[in-house]
Amino acid sequence: MKHRRLAPAAVAALLLTGCSGSGSGSSEKGLDDPAKKDIAMRLVSSAENSSLDWKAQYGYVEDIGDGRGYTAGIIGFCSGTGDLLKVVERYTADRPGNALAGFLPTLRAVNGSDSHAGLGDAFTGAWAEAAADPAFRSAQDDERDRAYFDPAVGRAEADGLGALGQFIYYDAYVMHGYADATGTVGFRTIRDQAVAEAEPPSEGGDEETYLDAFLDARVAALRKEPSHSDTSRVETAQRVFVREGKLQLETPLVWKVYGESFRIG
Repeated sequence: MKHRRLAPAAVAALLLTGCSGSGSGSSEKGLDDPAKKDIAMRLVSSAENSSLDWKAQYGYVEDIGDGRGYTAGIIGFCSGTGDLLKVVERYTADRPGNALAGFLPTLRAVNGSDSHAGLGDAFTGAWAEAAADPAFRSAQDDERDRAYFDPAVGRAEADGLGALGQFIYYDAYVMHGYADATGTVGFRTIRDQAVAEAEPPSEGGDEETYLDAFLDARVAALRKEPSHSDTSRVETAQRVFVREGKLQLETPLVWKVYGESFRIG
């Protein structure tokens, strides 16, 4: 796969817009091609929900004991990290008076903690019921794209990565967030560590070598979080795809995560 070196202005534009396409300008498709994006969502769902049916996860909500409060929805928005709050704010802007709107003051109060105070069964029930509303599903889709998918794909394209690398960045964004937080290592630090070890393709580096360096840095980040210390999400899934040379997420894809086996194609 050929990659062009991006000028600073082009890099900035990609990061702002998250537009798609491979660095080569060829017919290869980036992750925001609908079919590739669906594969990415199924891969994430295999780790987040032990299922390839990511569209069945809009109503998912539980506390998984990771210190982030409730984890919910299609990519695991959390009450303790603010993105779940953003989803409900989006939903309420589009559908005032919905059953979740009354929880907004409480969600703001628990943001930054793992507290369930004022939430509990009433909140989880309302979240699950809201999943039947297309406006609620759109709110989740939009917040996923704004906070995770678009910036991850934009950064990956700026680094000259194909669909697999874009997915690897996206999954890291979903699990770790962009910036470091107390007790966690964010995407920005993971990428900085990878770049210190190997040049990305946009700088003339080999794509597989760079992705291995990124995954090494991500494994190190995972091992610093007791609640996320299992590295199979990387080692028996993403690392497998890199070693198979599936840089465009070509199917079939066969992987394991947390001991479960999955296949696409």
